[in-house]
Amino acid sequence: MAIKHTFKAQVNWTINDGESTSNPRSFSRNHEVLIANKTSTLQVSAAKPFRGDDNLYNPEDLLLSALTSCHMMSYLYVCAQHNIEVLSYTDHAEGDLEVHASGSGNFKIVRLQPVVTIKNASQKDLAQSLHVKANQLCFIANSCNFPITHVATVEVS
Repeated sequence: MAIKHTFKAQVNWTINDGESTSNPRSFSRNHEVLIANKTSTLQVSAAKPFRGDDNLYNPEDLLLSALTSCHMMSYLYVCAQHNIEVLSYTDHAEGDLEVHASGSGNFKIVRLQPVVTIKNASQKDLAQSLHVKANQLCFIANSCNFPITHVATVEVS
């Protein structure tokens, strides 16, 4: 039996004085996103190549961060199932977005590059292999229509 969870977000944007949406180059893309039951408001814009504020998060940043965060949590879950003590986890994720002449675009690939430190050297190979299972469990990865690769490193401390 599947269990359904609903997540909610609200987006607020208002035109600034002196701006107009009649020209796609002349208005701010800055907006706020409120997530249900959260106290912080995300200040978001378009990515800089799309006339956004480079100091703010953009949807592409948020998608990439959702993927790497979800993979990490799935990985920690499967490690716990196998009694692997993870001491640290760092990922330097990258994603390639392709923009088409029509103005549409899509991610072509995301590369996760986690570096995991575990406690027990005898579990290193198992810890390495569990990234595949983590990817299979990751809610966000399962929702994407582009490849997500993993080049993982496991270290022992």
